[in-house]
Amino acid sequence: MIPYADTSALVKRYIREAKTEEVLTYFEQFPHIATASLTKVEIAAAMTKAMRQGWVDESAIQEAWQDFQEHWEAYLRLPISSGVIENATCRSWKHGLRAYDSLHLACASLWRELNAQQTIFVCFDKRLLLAAAAEGLPVWPPIEA
Repeated sequence: MIPYADTSALVKRYIREAKTEEVLTYFEQFPHIATASLTKVEIAAAMTKAMRQGWVDESAIQEAWQDFQEHWEAYLRLPISSGVIENATCRSWKHGLRAYDSLHLACASLWRELNAQQTIFVCFDKRLLLAAAAEGLPVWPPIEA
């Protein structure tokens, strides 16, 4: 199994926040993690927002960004093709998702199609987890009622 992780999950690897320890432990069991190529810009935006809001100081963000960049090449990155955009558009209408959430779900679905191994969708956005589950993807963490 190779997990597909959206930005809400991956950012927890680099910025200490709720559920960081669980994410680190969970990801340790996998030699590879898939994500969308757009995750890089989302991680950058999340880190700069954390710094702007004063949640994390600048030196910690610079260190986190350096760590992320060192790991970036190891992620299995799915490109955002016109087919993925069309797929994401349909999922946005179907599930009422935001643009990048729709793109992550479309990429995870593509990953499932391309990958002979089972795909698990890793995310910390409840609406997106529910949409992934509705699309037949196993999810982590489990959806809480």
